[in-house]
Amino acid sequence: MDKIVECVPNFSTSDPTVIKAITNAIEAVADIKLLNIDPDVDYNRVVVTFVGTPDSVGEAAFHSISKATDLIDMREHKGEHPRLGAADVCPFIPVKGVTDEECIEIARQVAERVANELKVPTYLYAKAATSDERVRLPNIRKGEYEGLSEKIVDPNWKPDFGEPVFNERSGAYVIGARDFLIAYNVNLDSEDVDIAIEIGRIVRESGWWVEKDGQKIREPGVFKGIQGMGVTLERPDRKLTQISMNVMNYRELTKPHEVFEKIKELAAERGVKVTGSEIVGLIPLEAILMAGKYYVPDEDNEDKLIKSAIDNLGFNDLEKFIPEGKIIELMIK
Repeated sequence: MDKIVECVPNFSTSDPTVIKAITNAIEAVADIKLLNIDPDVDYNRVVVTFVGTPDSVGEAAFHSISKATDLIDMREHKGEHPRLGAADVCPFIPVKGVTDEECIEIARQVAERVANELKVPTYLYAKAATSDERVRLPNIRKGEYEGLSEKIVDPNWKPDFGEPVFNERSGAYVIGARDFLIAYNVNLDSEDVDIAIEIGRIVRESGWWVEKDGQKIREPGVFKGIQGMGVTLERPDRKLTQISMNVMNYRELTKPHEVFEKIKELAAERGVKVTGSEIVGLIPLEAILMAGKYYVPDEDNEDKLIKSAIDNLGFNDLEKFIPEGKIIELMIK
């Protein structure tokens, strides 16, 4: 595929039969590769990840949403995770050879089709949002399914597509376009979680609260587009702490290797060693090659750049990093 779009729809179910029907609908579309299915019983929710061409990914998303609309009744749904509808949220993410604008157009087309054909009201969010208030998903979800009957008739919360009428069975769906999110953790050879918490506050964009002149003010963090916190991680063979992060925009804001090097510096100042890092889920090849090139600037061979990134970022620290199972483009091949 010369053009690759990722889609990560979240459905309000953990029923294996329903999940299978949804993923079958996705895989029935040509030029689609199903990458991951992640159900959670406590959340009563499943996150599905697939990739495809710009034409095929929108079609697969619509068919999966249609199947979820047929099979999930929100009147019976209970779960710990915030949700607005049966096919709760559906983002499109550019991976290769695709622009943000193309993903926004896919989101708009799918959202309009869902409203017209499935009669479920839809909201556009993130880069596809029609107003600043609708950029952030929590704003749209506020009140959740239980509060939707009142929210949807508020002129400020009229759906982007569909009538402002409460669909009791399905709720409402949120569809949009966003950057590729890399879930990235850096490992510290220390059981002192306070050190990890402190470093997490320093590197994340939101920073931390400090008191000055009797007032609390927020001190900004080092990196734009980084969400992070310190956590304890217990493994069968060792105890360690991590800075657990989301890298929100690796192309334009902060790259994983940049934050890794900063954490090494901050940890060393506190007498702690960084043992490695890990990717949770998947990562685009481009981000790996950027890291490899940072450590060996004169290298152009793709395999050697991948190895450079794996070695220098310590991706084998906790478990073996298999490129064909973690790098999106290699999984497709």
